[in-house]
Amino acid sequence: MEQALSRSGGETALALAEITAAWPRAVGEAVAREAWPLRVARDGTLHIATTSSTWAFELDRLSPEIEEQLRALIGPATPKKLRFRIGPVPEPGATPRDASDVSSEAVRPTPEVDAEAASLTAEVEDPELRALIARAARASLSRASSGRRF
Repeated sequence: MEQALSRSGGETALALAEITAAWPRAVGEAVAREAWPLRVARDGTLHIATTSSTWAFELDRLSPEIEEQLRALIGPATPKKLRFRIGPVPEPGATPRDASDVSSEAVRPTPEVDAEAASLTAEVEDPELRALIARAARASLSRASSGRRF
């Protein structure tokens, strides 16, 4: 399964999920309001959006300390390099919570979303992988239709 995920880019999505969960603890709530992880590039670089060029500059200078904090929290999922640029940062209070908090508020997929997810994954031969991808597709499609940004 790891090979299939790495071929499709899913491996970086899993790493990003770990990083975003640990981000506020690694950098502190004040910095997390001004900078947020966006994506992990193929080379292992974590791209982080900041609210201003000043924040990008200052956080770039603090990269070694941030990497150390991330390493202490998430170990092997720690990105190889950090890159800061101006970009979209979640509004204060919109920071993702623990999965246990979100599960009670999860958007339930409609029959149409279920059908679309099944259609999108129909060609995946491995039944276990197909089920995992369909589950992710249902979640993504449901969030998109609910208007949630993050």
